[in-house]
Amino acid sequence: MTSDSPTTRSTTGGTMTDDLTIIPIETPSLGDRSYLVHDGDVAFVVDPQRDIDRVLALLEEHRVRLLDVFETHIHNDYVTGGLALAQHTGAAYHVNGADDVSFDRTPIADGETVAVGDRMKVRAIATPGHTFTHLSYALATTGPTGDEPYAVFTGGSLLFGATGRPDLLGEEHTDALVRHQHASAHKLAEQLPDEAGVFPTHGFGSFCSATQSDATESTIGQEKKSNPVLTQDEETYVRELLDGLGAWPAYYAHMGPANAAGPGAADLSPVSAADADELRRRIEAGEWVVDLRNRTAFAAGHAPGTFNFGLDGGFATYLGWLIDWGTPVTLLGETPEDVAQAQRELVRIGIDRPAAQATGGPQDWTDGELSSFPTATFADLADVRHHREVVVLDVRRADEYDKSAVAGAVNIPIHELPRRVAEVPAGEVWVHCAGGYRASVAASFLDAAGRTPVAVDDSFENAEKVGLHLVSPGDENGSSA
Repeated sequence: MTSDSPTTRSTTGGTMTDDLTIIPIETPSLGDRSYLVHDGDVAFVVDPQRDIDRVLALLEEHRVRLLDVFETHIHNDYVTGGLALAQHTGAAYHVNGADDVSFDRTPIADGETVAVGDRMKVRAIATPGHTFTHLSYALATTGPTGDEPYAVFTGGSLLFGATGRPDLLGEEHTDALVRHQHASAHKLAEQLPDEAGVFPTHGFGSFCSATQSDATESTIGQEKKSNPVLTQDEETYVRELLDGLGAWPAYYAHMGPANAAGPGAADLSPVSAADADELRRRIEAGEWVVDLRNRTAFAAGHAPGTFNFGLDGGFATYLGWLIDWGTPVTLLGETPEDVAQAQRELVRIGIDRPAAQATGGPQDWTDGELSSFPTATFADLADVRHHREVVVLDVRRADEYDKSAVAGAVNIPIHELPRRVAEVPAGEVWVHCAGGYRASVAASFLDAAGRTPVAVDDSFENAEKVGLHLVSPGDENGSSA
């Protein structure tokens, strides 16, 4: 299971004060961070997620009072907890005054400064690129020689070694936004000292990031040396970034409207329990009954017709990407804690209340026989192809497939598979992805459709090592990889 606990870490760069603390609140399943910043007395929060109880617990733990909540932008990848947090605590809720929203907020604009207590000042900096109205927030501390730059909260603007995507508002805006993104990064680099810490919201596996980095902390000076947006000229940056963009989760389309409408607090109370008869009726009605166990356990035995989205991977991202929005979801977990974790992840993307839940094991979730399917490695696939014809189904994204693929493999990206199962060629289907998680999701859909899947639970890096012939379908001539 992914851990979503907050992590307190020392900030890098800036003029340090003994009592200023920046606490990243990690949401690994979505690749995002929120931030709680305090001086030992008062605090502010940047880009809080929907489950605000994590923030409230930190406020109590550190015995600080929340004065301000800042949004860098109207988010596309999760439902914000900003309004609910502000209403719960009485904090001011700062959202760009140019954003068209349906709730009361404290409007903020480029250049405006908010004093948070006596020792912290937060200045809004217009940084369009991820959205047109995106703001970054520069934090300064009040010292003996005046305001001293300390850090900048960059949202979806300047990330670690990357920038936020410029294409989420539609193709017609992408060219303008990517050029804004380049200019905004340079604006931050010019206005802030090299020692200022950089604290982005996206970029830790989030599909809101144009590319990914393994970095866990950075400064303006480090980004000047390594980030393409600051080392490349505008045209090179624009060309290479746009060439590298892949698909993004379909549920993103629902996040902007939800955030502009002003989402309320999350309801994380348990939902009603379902017995085996009810689970069967829900499956027969076309609802989604989701098994949260890991892929090994699911393959070994599961209730027929259930889908596997394990909590040990990108659970919310892929479920939200694949589901027809509004389809009822029932959660199956080994423990109540597993179900609660899944419920928490779903409210972050606007799936507020599961239809039902059940705990235990697959023998508790069906009155009939269990379904199962084999798992294998790429070495097993290489061996079996010497003996008989099998269908190789590659469920990676098209951009992954185009770079390198097993010769003869059929590519149906995982997010398209639920609507394209009928296109999978007849026969025994060996399904793979890059590491195994998506392959198990895909195999569960094939299994539910009455097909005969084999889930390849292996790293794609091993495919060529075991003798499988790889090609590059994205090349005009489909040359060997």
